[in-house]
Amino acid sequence: MSGLEAALAAAVRAARESAATAVTVAVLTGDRAEVRCSGRTGRGRDAPACTPDTVFELGSVSKTFTALLLAAMAARGELSLTEPVDDLLPADWPAPAVRPAGAGPVRLLHLATHTSGLPRLPPGLLASALPAWNSNPYAAFGEERLPAALVATTVRTAPGRHYRYSNYGVGLLGRALAERAGLPYGDLLADRVLSPLGLTATTCAPDGPRRATGHRHGRPLPPWRIPALPAAGAVRAGGADLLRYLRAHLDPAPAELAAALRDVQRPRLRLPGSEDLLCLVWNRRRSAGRNVYFHSGGTRGCTAFVGFSPDGPVAVAALANAGPTLNGRFVQAGYEVLRAAGRSA
Repeated sequence: MSGLEAALAAAVRAARESAATAVTVAVLTGDRAEVRCSGRTGRGRDAPACTPDTVFELGSVSKTFTALLLAAMAARGELSLTEPVDDLLPADWPAPAVRPAGAGPVRLLHLATHTSGLPRLPPGLLASALPAWNSNPYAAFGEERLPAALVATTVRTAPGRHYRYSNYGVGLLGRALAERAGLPYGDLLADRVLSPLGLTATTCAPDGPRRATGHRHGRPLPPWRIPALPAAGAVRAGGADLLRYLRAHLDPAPAELAAALRDVQRPRLRLPGSEDLLCLVWNRRRSAGRNVYFHSGGTRGCTAFVGFSPDGPVAVAALANAGPTLNGRFVQAGYEVLRAAGRSA
């Protein structure tokens, strides 16, 4: 068995150990693309078989789509990465109530690099999340609650100074982009990113006929909903579409997105205590002499990993319909597939 085959088998085992019923691992090495699917979209013999178009919740992998949307709008001249987010939000929305003395504004670039100083979650979300903590913790936090959350927000560090991962920040970024374009986030993403890339099965809609049912500890869950912060975690996709998405980063195309696809790969800062670099949302690591870009994500019921290396070229997407485990074994298995694909390219 080759190193890549062994890594693929390990990814499937890791998914099964987390009680997933469906797993997809898509691999691109050079000109060869393959989408391997295993299992069924839910429990029971009547559940459809998993296919390359079976849609999984991507969780925080959604943030890479938001980064590309940001870069695409900047390339079109609709905004600047250094523009303050306050300039894009509705005029009657308040700015964050508390900022460090002498701190400048929170800019779009800060939101896309987790250096805004915003907390991980908006104030008020945890209280509404607790009743559905194990299934759909974001569902009760609607967009109408964002203005009140901003009033209660403390910007803890001067924007641009310190890295602090924030779902709130990227979610707010998506809301700002939607406001500038005059479209809901899902519609804007479809128009500017999904449609040009030909990602016909990728969506922010929580329901659909090709959806893999998410599971937590073997129990089926309702579709993931994140109404106030869709840019941080609402995208869902299948293996075939994710390979198209990653291939576009390897060979930037179409022309209307080429500049944006290159821009999201430009390093912006070094992560604290690490040799890894942060681009626009994407992490970049030097591994075995190659630049490797990657991101993982999870909802309560699904786990996702995506990564690519232009120095191959190679790309991998790994998807399972079970929530992340504490040991992170499936995400690590996805990363090992990416490394093995690089060695075989």
